[in-house]
Amino acid sequence: MPLVTVTDPDDPRLGDYHALTDVELRTRWEPPHGLFIAEGELVLRRALRAGYRPRSFLLDGKRADQLADLLDLDAPAYAAAPDVLARVTGFHVHRGVLASFHRRPLPSASDILAGARRVAILEDVNNHTNLGAIFRGAAALGIDAVLLSPTCADPLYRRSVRVSMGEVFAIPYATLDPWPQALTDVRAAGFTVLALTPSPDAVPIQRLAEQQRRRAALLLGAEGAGLTEAAMRASDVRVVIPMRRGVDSLNVAAAAAVTFWELGRDD
Repeated sequence: MPLVTVTDPDDPRLGDYHALTDVELRTRWEPPHGLFIAEGELVLRRALRAGYRPRSFLLDGKRADQLADLLDLDAPAYAAAPDVLARVTGFHVHRGVLASFHRRPLPSASDILAGARRVAILEDVNNHTNLGAIFRGAAALGIDAVLLSPTCADPLYRRSVRVSMGEVFAIPYATLDPWPQALTDVRAAGFTVLALTPSPDAVPIQRLAEQQRRRAALLLGAEGAGLTEAAMRASDVRVVIPMRRGVDSLNVAAAAAVTFWELGRDD
C-alpha cells in the first residue's frame, strides 16, 4: 500500500496509537479490540516472522526509505513528523516505527502442556517489565511455554513486548484458570510443580532429584509478595536459590533466569 503522510494527530486512522503511555487505558482497551502494539523495527519484524497479521504501521517520515518493504504488506502505512508522533502516542518515538497487530486466539493450557518438557507458571506477575524479561529469559534458556494466572499482566502489552525484544512471540503461553486449582491439571499432565520461595524449608534447586527435574513446571510469584500460600500448597516441591551475604531474594526476572538455566544445564 502507498505510504500516507499524516499531519493531524487526531486523525482517526491513527486511533490504534493514541495515548500509548496511559497504562490503565491501554490494558483495558487493547485486548477487547483484538490488537497489540509493537515498538521498534526489530520487534515488529519478529512479530511478522511469527505470523502475526499487521493492522497498520506508523513511522517517522525520515525512516520511510529504510522501512520501504513494509509498504508491500497488506496493511496501511502512515508517516508523520516526530512532533506529530509524540502528540499521538504521548512519548518521543525514538525507535522510529510502531505497528499495530491483530491478536490471535490463545491456545488452551492443556494444548501447551501436551508438547512441553519444561514450563514456567507465573502468579500475579503484573509488572510489564518483569513479565517481558521473564519471556526473554524463557526463550533463551530452554523453557517451552509459559502459563499465567488470570491476574498476570498482558504479555502483549507494548512494554512487555519491548522488554522481551519480541521473544514473547516465540514462547507459547496460556492462562491457567481457575487459579490455583488448575495446578492439578499441570500435575496430571506429568509435571512436577516447583514453587520458588525463600522459605527455610525449601530444597536448594541444584539438589533436585532427576525425576523432579525431568518435566519441571517452575512456579514464580510477583515481585515482593512472592507466591500465595494457596499456590504454595498446590505445588509438589518448594525450591530455593542459595544466596550469600544475607540476601534472601532476587528480582523475579533474575530469579527466573537463574532457575531456568539450572533446570536446563544438563541438556
